[in-house]
Order: sequence, then C-alpha cells, then structure tokens
Amino acid sequence: MGIGKTLLLGFIAGVTILCGMPLGRMRRPGEALRVTLNALAVGVLVFLVWDVLSAAWEPIDEGLAKHHESGTGLGSTVGYGLLFLVGLSVGLLGLQQYESWMSRRARRVRQSTGPGAMADRELHPRGISSWSPGKQLALLIAVGIGLHNFAEGLAIGQAAAGSEIALATLLVIGFALHNATEGFGIVAPLAAEAEQDSTARPSWGLLLALAAIGGGPTFVGTAVGHSFTSEPISVVFLTLAAGSILYVVIQLLAVAGRSTRRDLIYAGVLIGLLAGFLTDAIVTAAGV
Repeated sequence: MGIGKTLLLGFIAGVTILCGMPLGRMRRPGEALRVTLNALAVGVLVFLVWDVLSAAWEPIDEGLAKHHESGTGLGSTVGYGLLFLVGLSVGLLGLQQYESWMSRRARRVRQSTGPGAMADRELHPRGISSWSPGKQLALLIAVGIGLHNFAEGLAIGQAAAGSEIALATLLVIGFALHNATEGFGIVAPLAAEAEQDSTARPSWGLLLALAAIGGGPTFVGTAVGHSFTSEPISVVFLTLAAGSILYVVIQLLAVAGRSTRRDLIYAGVLIGLLAGFLTDAIVTAAGV
C-alpha cells in the first residue's frame, strides 16, 4: 500500500479521539457526570497500562522461552529488559519530578511579595506552569495516550507496508474505536474543574491541541512504521506510555477518593475497563 493511503489510515485511526473532547466544554456538569467521567478515564487507562505492558514484555517473554527450550543466549533479552526498565522508570518518575518542579515554581510565586518581586519575570509562572491543575493533568493524560498511540500507528504502518491490507484495515477500525474512548479520559479533569467554576471551561483551541497531542502520534507512528520497523523503539515507546499512564491513574484515583459516590466510581471503572477490552477485541481478531 502506498504512503498516501497508509497515512490516510493513520489519520482515521487517530482522529476519533475528537469524539469525547466536546464534553470538556460543558457548563457545570453535575457531580454524577463528573465522577462517572473520572471513573471511566481510570478504567480505560488501567486497560491501556495492561495493554502496553503486555506488548512491551512480549519480546522479553519470547527470549526467556527460547532460552528455556533451546538454551539460546540471553543477551538480547537482557537488552530488552533494560529498555523496559528505563522506559517505565522515565515515564513514571520523570512526570513525578516534573510535577515537583512545577509545584516548587508555583510556591515561589505565591511567596513573592512587593513590586520588585512581581516585576521579576523569573518568579512568574509561564507556559504550562501557569495552567490550572485540571489542565495540567489533562495534558499529562494526552501525552501518555499519545505515546501509546504512536506504538499503535507503528503497527498500522508496518501492516500496510507489508501489503497486508485486510490486517491494516482491521487495525484501523479497532484503533479508531479504541481512541474514541480515550478522548473521555483526557477531558475528565477538565470536567471536574468546570463543575467547581464555570469560567474554567477550556477553549476549543486547547481541546483541539490536547486531541492533537493524544491522537496525532497515531498518524506520525503510521508514517514511521511504513518506513522501517524496530522492536527496541517500540518497547521504549510502550514503556514510556505505561509509566506516564500509571502516573495519571494515581492522580485520577486521588481525585476519585474525594467523592462519596462510590457506586459510580466502581461502575465507571468497570465500564471503562470493559470498553477497553471490547474495542481491543477487533484488533485481537486481526491476529495482532
């Protein structure tokens, strides 16, 4: 399949993330909707953690099985294991360190007083550090999902490059359905913030930017996958995604813990998990 048609497949698979983004513009969503959205996001993201770690662990598992069966050396397996460790650590601890840096910067601004301090540009939050907590969390979710979707795009590009048209088509359908659920995960923190303050509604520009961060890598990964294949690169991106998503899940669980609607939390997590497995079933049926 040519690069033009392959890129079109990648675009279709990634653009469905837009389906859930308009919910971020709702005016003061009720507590039930806010809690449900947060729980759905947790369920979908927990599934994604399982999904990406399973894929990243596969070459390690295969290497260990070959060593057991035929005594094959463990050099490449150890290498994949190190990539797994580094990617997961950077994805999880890197975001935690970034959050700590932003918190320290915000405290410096709050503690600064007087005209001279306010005039000091270094003490004023700029860019992402000036965003509200809900927007920052939505960005982190989008980044984690984007890393995961890059790996999905690699699979589409590789199938198309090998002229496996039926496989590529099934992958696009499965990933498109899958990405449609991920948009809800991104807007969940924004909905929670809007419930407390209707003026905190995100702009359409921000929602589109978050959708591009989360869904755009599917398109980029398709282009890369059509050009060449690299299992080590795939392992790195998958483990980075897993670490990032784990960080976000911990954040969302902290938000859920402040709610008294335990029934909605458990039901939402269950529905999110089932939605992840259901949409992934089409991809599995394709033999991936």
